[in-house]
Amino acid sequence: MTTLEAHNITFAYPGGNPILTTWSHTFTAGQTTAITGPSGRGKSTALYILGLLLTPTTGHVTLNGQTLSNRPDHTRSWHRAHHFGFVFQNAELDPTRTLADNILESCHYRNENPATRHNHALHLMERYGVALPPHRRPGQISGGQAQRVALCRALIGDPLVVLADEPTGNLDAQSTTAVINGLKEHAATGRIVIISTHSPDVVAQCDTHIDL
Repeated sequence: MTTLEAHNITFAYPGGNPILTTWSHTFTAGQTTAITGPSGRGKSTALYILGLLLTPTTGHVTLNGQTLSNRPDHTRSWHRAHHFGFVFQNAELDPTRTLADNILESCHYRNENPATRHNHALHLMERYGVALPPHRRPGQISGGQAQRVALCRALIGDPLVVLADEPTGNLDAQSTTAVINGLKEHAATGRIVIISTHSPDVVAQCDTHIDL
């Protein structure tokens, strides 16, 4: 069973005061966890540390008992590509690439041929209500549609852990439901899903809750 653990994490940006101080938590497979707290308290920072995008000042992150946060960049990049999926607040799609290519982007980091997952990308688009031609580009779709595409991109590699940073902050009710349901469905397959959010409605749909 997959476990992701934060062990006594402290983090401060250069020249700043600590944002997180001796923070620890164990995340369990099959659950969605909401991380809440006031702006500036460290919700996004916690996600980026858990996802190996930031290195803690002290403490460490383990995945399935293996300490990863202090490993070299290329090792952390390998684990991000193979074990983690990310959904960012503003989708962060590449405007120069098609929707399908955006979804399949992580295949390149895993040295997979994107063509082998193309049909799966189309299936995800249909499943999460992206009723759009896959050759369209991000500038031709709405914000809600873009966030659903970002969800498909996060799930295409069936990651052990999905980290979602305010994934519904700018969405209408229909798109919010689609994104949260997609994250919960992924967790139900035995994966870990962690959501940074200000929304009480999103918190209410999660299995566990951390208030920073």
